[in-house]
Amino acid sequence: MRDLSILIIFLPLLSSLISGFIGKYMKNVLVHIVSVSLIAISTFLSIKIFYGFLFDNFDNLESTIYIWGNIGNLTLEIGLLIDKLTVLMMVVVTFVSLMVHIYTIGYMHEDDGYIRFFCYISFFTFAMLILVASNNFLQLFFGWEAVGLASYLLIGFWYKKESAIFASLKAFLVNRVGDLGFLIGIAAILFYFGTLNYIEVFDQVSGLVNDDFTIFIFSNLSISVITLICICLFIGAMGKSAQIPLHVWLPDSMEGPTPISALIHAATMVTAGIFMTTRMSFLFEYSEVALIFIIFTGSITCFLMGLLGIVQNDIKRIVAYSTLSQLGLMVTALGVSAYSVAIFHLMTHAFFKALLFLGAGSVIVAMHHEQNILNMGNIKKYMPVTYYTMFIGSLALIGFPGFSGFFSKDLIIEAVYHSHLFGAKFAYYFIFFSVFITAFYTFRLFFLVFHTNERMTEKIKLHLEESSSVIYIPLIFLAILSIFSGWFFIDDILVKDYFKDTIFVLKKHDVIFDLKKDFHGSHNMFLHGFFSMPCLMAYLGILFSWIFYCKKPEYSIYLKEKFNIIYYILINKYGFDILIQTIIVPAVLKIGLFFWNVFDKYIIDSFFVNGTAKIINWSAKRLRVLQTGYLYHYVFIMVTGILLLLFWLTFVLK
Repeated sequence: MRDLSILIIFLPLLSSLISGFIGKYMKNVLVHIVSVSLIAISTFLSIKIFYGFLFDNFDNLESTIYIWGNIGNLTLEIGLLIDKLTVLMMVVVTFVSLMVHIYTIGYMHEDDGYIRFFCYISFFTFAMLILVASNNFLQLFFGWEAVGLASYLLIGFWYKKESAIFASLKAFLVNRVGDLGFLIGIAAILFYFGTLNYIEVFDQVSGLVNDDFTIFIFSNLSISVITLICICLFIGAMGKSAQIPLHVWLPDSMEGPTPISALIHAATMVTAGIFMTTRMSFLFEYSEVALIFIIFTGSITCFLMGLLGIVQNDIKRIVAYSTLSQLGLMVTALGVSAYSVAIFHLMTHAFFKALLFLGAGSVIVAMHHEQNILNMGNIKKYMPVTYYTMFIGSLALIGFPGFSGFFSKDLIIEAVYHSHLFGAKFAYYFIFFSVFITAFYTFRLFFLVFHTNERMTEKIKLHLEESSSVIYIPLIFLAILSIFSGWFFIDDILVKDYFKDTIFVLKKHDVIFDLKKDFHGSHNMFLHGFFSMPCLMAYLGILFSWIFYCKKPEYSIYLKEKFNIIYYILINKYGFDILIQTIIVPAVLKIGLFFWNVFDKYIIDSFFVNGTAKIINWSAKRLRVLQTGYLYHYVFIMVTGILLLLFWLTFVLK
């Protein structure tokens, strides 16, 4: 298993290196054959190991591949931790990446950067695999930063497009804010635990908690070490998984090509924060303060970002805001210690979100890169495969009974309902009403794109047809998983306790226990789901969307004019971008200029750097007068020195 795991991780890197270094000497066809083949092998091996854990009772593997340094008692290593959480993430990452690689053949075939794109997405896959398979915090951080680098390169892939350059820089800088907190958390772990190995840290956590060690911030204000570490780590997750207020980069990431939008939103970058928090359940369980912070962050993000999806007209941005909302839902599940359910939703979400993005890309290609849904309509007549697959993805997203999103989303809502942590009831109502919002904006997109009157130009309509097979085949595979993945995995989550030895939950936080009591099989859950309150909210969302955009479109125009202040707030994204651009960025620049002028320019440069040179120069000018060149002067100095040494040895030491 160790060798197979190494192959899974490094085959995408090999694909990236081949595309990057020798791809320019190869034909495009050969490049994508090599890339797709290597990713396909990696996917097959991931499924093979996943099957072993599910049915053959494979044991967890913790192994050191290479030790690249020792500092005192600290070992710096490259290692593997292969357990049920790792292999599930490997399957999700490699499979979605494979679908994106295949899809890219059709979507990017006319692009001048075709080979470069394959290089980048293969590297992105490698970076995420390094992250999920790491057994220590240092390697986790390397994977964390590599994912950020890959996203920067891919969002800004069209580097001659000014908006793409700005979006990539924005993503990079916002994530640096989160990464600073993440790095402080890792530094605190090293300081207090003396190691960066996961298992060694987890073994010491209970001892540190029992010691009740606290850090005093002010005279009467203190914080436990575990809480400090957990909040710092979660700040890193807020950046990667785009939680308020570090969410602003994600909608702008739509400036990149559609295949990378699917990979970022479904299987790589944004899932890193969810995975990391789940992996660190051994830490987070001992800090209720951190869990409460996570509950509020996730539920607020889920609700507020869903509202923004209602006013968007760009097909990709609507799906992007749905990602923000769904990430908030997962984070809320993490906050109530339903880690396994959060990962379950991460898996199902990966399939239907990749489907929705790639389906949106199929529409964009057919519409000659038109992305405004107000300029579409009745596309189902021209693109039946895209229509039905997008319909499946939409039903999965809103949690319609029988689709994968239904099982995972319903479990999260129930888990939050059963939680006794402070803020859980607040979060429950937020995510409950988010179900209506999700259904509303999802079917707003669906109706305006595939139903209603045709609003495209005659020129576009003349050439409007279904995308090529290389584009719609990945849609079909993802649609199948968007239906059946929930049915397949829910018993393992609730009945067989799939994550038993991988995720740690204190008994007082164990909401999964309550879910098990209420679970009577997937078929009963499916039948009961049709009459559950969350599903009724979803039905209402679909109904209102149909009324406002199909039956009585004048209603939506009237409401927009009637509540123009609310519309203004939503279309300006609650003012986050304005706040950052007009207040935060100038303030940070002024602080930076102050420190540059005072500390860098005067203290470091003038005093330490140039000051040292001036002192040496001044000293040299005065000492060089002793260098007369006369031998008797040197003899006199030597004799004087010897006499002073004898005096010191005789009287001072005595």
